[in-house]
This record gives sequence, C-alpha cells and structure tokens, in this order.
Amino acid sequence: MLLPNFSGFKLEAGCDEAGRGCLAGPVFAASVILPPDFKNPLLNDSKQLSEKKRYELREIIIKEAISYSIAIASPEEIDKINILQASILAMHRAIEKLNVVPEFLIIDGNQFKPYKKIKHQCIIKGDEKYMNIAAASILAKTFRDDYMLEQHQLYPKYNWQKNKGYPTVDHRNAIEKYGLSPLHRKSFRQLTGQLELSFK
Repeated sequence: MLLPNFSGFKLEAGCDEAGRGCLAGPVFAASVILPPDFKNPLLNDSKQLSEKKRYELREIIIKEAISYSIAIASPEEIDKINILQASILAMHRAIEKLNVVPEFLIIDGNQFKPYKKIKHQCIIKGDEKYMNIAAASILAKTFRDDYMLEQHQLYPKYNWQKNKGYPTVDHRNAIEKYGLSPLHRKSFRQLTGQLELSFK
C-alpha cells in the first residue's frame, strides 16, 4: 500500500525520471502534486504495471492532480553532462514547470541537487512507497514511450516501437548494421564489445 505523503506538507511534489538506461532518446522527468485525499488502489511504480494500466492511470493523474509537469534533457545534454546530471536537470525543469510552487520535494533514488530553496528528500525505490512519486513515474514513462513511438516513424530500423530505445539485442544489432541515429547517446556504450580492449 503506497503512502500519500512523506513530509506532511500539502503541496509535496513527487519526482521521477524514465529512460535513464536507454541508448537513444531524451531522459524524461515528471513532477506531480496530488491532493491530500487522493486514492487509487491501482497506483504503483510504473514498472509494476501493464502498459494498459499505466495509460489508464495517466488519465486519472492528469485529471486529479493539483499540478503535474513533464520535462526532458536531450541526448546532446546527456552526452555533455552525463546521464545522472541530465536526469537531475530534467527533474529541475519539471519542478520549474509546475503551476504551483511545491513546499517540499521527494525524489525517487538517492541523488539530487537542491532546487532553489525547496527542501527535499531522496527516497530509494520511492516509486514503490509514495503515491506522488509513483504518479510521476507513470507520467515520465508513458510520455517518453509516446515520444519514442513517434520517433520510430522517423527511424524504423531500430524498432523503437518495441524497445523504446533500451539496449535490447535487436536494438544493438540494428546499431551494428546501420550505425547511430541523431537520437543515439554518443557517450553510451552502444555495442557490447565497443569499449573492450583486445590483448590478443
């Protein structure tokens, strides 16, 4: 059973990201402030839900949240500042876009940089513990999936409609065959043996 709140503040925003482990595409972040009386027994970490349930819950979250927002950091930014810093940057952008100023932030994971003067708490596996982080995980995941489905139309060779940019065997095989697209993260290890030295 997910908990409604960590801090006791009414305007507590949960933050999470999606796409951190992908080889291609932006990292997406979401920030969500839920009403204190929000209840939904289906709400859970996005990774624990079917695709159908994620999209059903997305509509409920969008309709009932006090405020929500989505933001990204681009593949170029990921290559420039690294994926951890880009994930934090995307979360900062999502918080900035909220139409109310949160009183407290709870962040999925164990690393974050303070945003302005708003107090925050990092929570490992927070998307399995708190409703607002779980809601953020669902928004980040579904909006990123939608984006990668759109990009699949432009770059069908990589099968992003299926792998969403994650390092599956078919994705790596396509990179080996066709090379990198403009959406691939150049700083990531794209092929299994790419960075291995040969001592033969």
